[in-house]
Order: sequence, then structure tokens, then C-alpha cells
Amino acid sequence: MRSLGKRVELLKVIAHPVRIKILEELMKGVKCVSDFEEFLEISQPNVSQHLTLLKRHGIIDFYVDGRLKCYFLVDPIIPDVIEILKKDYIEELPAPACCPVTKKGKYPGARRH
Repeated sequence: MRSLGKRVELLKVIAHPVRIKILEELMKGVKCVSDFEEFLEISQPNVSQHLTLLKRHGIIDFYVDGRLKCYFLVDPIIPDVIEILKKDYIEELPAPACCPVTKKGKYPGARRH
């Protein structure tokens, strides 16, 4: 089981739009660096930096096929995390009827942010 610190670190590592897109693609199967360059529309060195970070944290790995590095997912939590992030929640959670400790008070409704 992952410690809280490891779970927080995982979220920090994947919390970047490019890395989320990379992980979404890897959920579909093995991809090479050139595959990422095409759909991400960023430079090869930039793609490699993101892939290196994900590999360093044990989220992905690769094998070499000739001159190509082919990347794949290894961390089993990633598909679950990505699916949760893609989920569309329509409603907020219901407000409490009162304070759970004192059993008094009432939620006043919408608050200004």
C-alpha cells in the first residue's frame, strides 16, 4: 500500500496537461516518442523531459526496438486516476442539514466566493 506521501507525490508528478495526455495515450497501448510528438505538438526534447519524469517515478517504462524507445504504463493506479479525472460530475454534494457535533445550526445556502 502506498503511503500518503507517495500518493501525494504521484498526483504532483501527473498534474500537468502534457503528462495527462501522455498517460491517456499510454492507456491505449505502447507508444514511441515520435507518436507523442505528433499529437502533443511539442518538441522531442520537451516530450522526452515529460517521459523521463514519469519513468523516474515508476509510472511508465520503455523498451528499445532498434532506434525507437517504446513506452508503456506500469503503475496500475494510473487508469483509475485518469478515468476519475475524465468523469463529468453534474451536481455538487449535498450540504449538511446541521452541525454534526452540536446538532444545531443550519446551512445558509449558497455562499459568496
